[in-house]
Amino acid sequence: MNPPGKPEDLDFAVIDSHRSDRTGYPEVVYCAGKTLEQSEAIIIRMREQRIPVLGTKADPALAQRIARRFPETEYDALAQTLSVGGLCSPAARRGLIAVVTAGTSDLKIALEAVRTAEFFGSQVTLISDVGVAGIHRLFDRLSDIRKARVIIAVAGMEGALAGVLAGLVAAPVIALPTSVGYGASFGGLAALLGMLSACAPGISVVNIDNGFGAGYQANLINTLTSPAAPFREGLPGGLKPATGTEG
Repeated sequence: MNPPGKPEDLDFAVIDSHRSDRTGYPEVVYCAGKTLEQSEAIIIRMREQRIPVLGTKADPALAQRIARRFPETEYDALAQTLSVGGLCSPAARRGLIAVVTAGTSDLKIALEAVRTAEFFGSQVTLISDVGVAGIHRLFDRLSDIRKARVIIAVAGMEGALAGVLAGLVAAPVIALPTSVGYGASFGGLAALLGMLSACAPGISVVNIDNGFGAGYQANLINTLTSPAAPFREGLPGGLKPATGTEG
């Protein structure tokens, strides 16, 4: 066991085992670009230290390997997220985040944001396919959206949803551009620039297809009045023990 505060070196990765001491939340495993063996070794070592694990951009082959070792693993194939253990039970999730998508094609990235925010302890509602091309659909769901403490607007194409939403609600809006769209959308660049250029106040913008970043930021805002201290008990790394029954 490494001394408190010292990262753990696996030669190909250095696990930040004590990140929760500094931020209240554990390190997350970004699985894209890693081999199956590398991702698996990182997750196993984190679980050996009783650290709840969230893996993003994880493919089914990795999920199968992790589930064989940890039967409590939960995998969302569309979101490409896997989790082992959890920071709290579903019943203990706090506040409310609304994740709002312009179209069904944005669901993959939207669900990454949903699973991230849920993992870190937020209650989330998903409202899909209410983009500006049929803006009456958005108006039909405004009463639900306005219940949220923070809103994630997920859109490709020209990314107009974020600016429209910010002009209709009092909560902060996190704009999440996706790489959905025809050629002139340049893989999400048009949506990103449109969101950055929106005239409505109260918008912050994350990178293209960065559902994790949007979900993490939304959770921080959502839980400002209910900080992460309950998760910082019982372990050298600052986290309470996680089991397969904790969501």
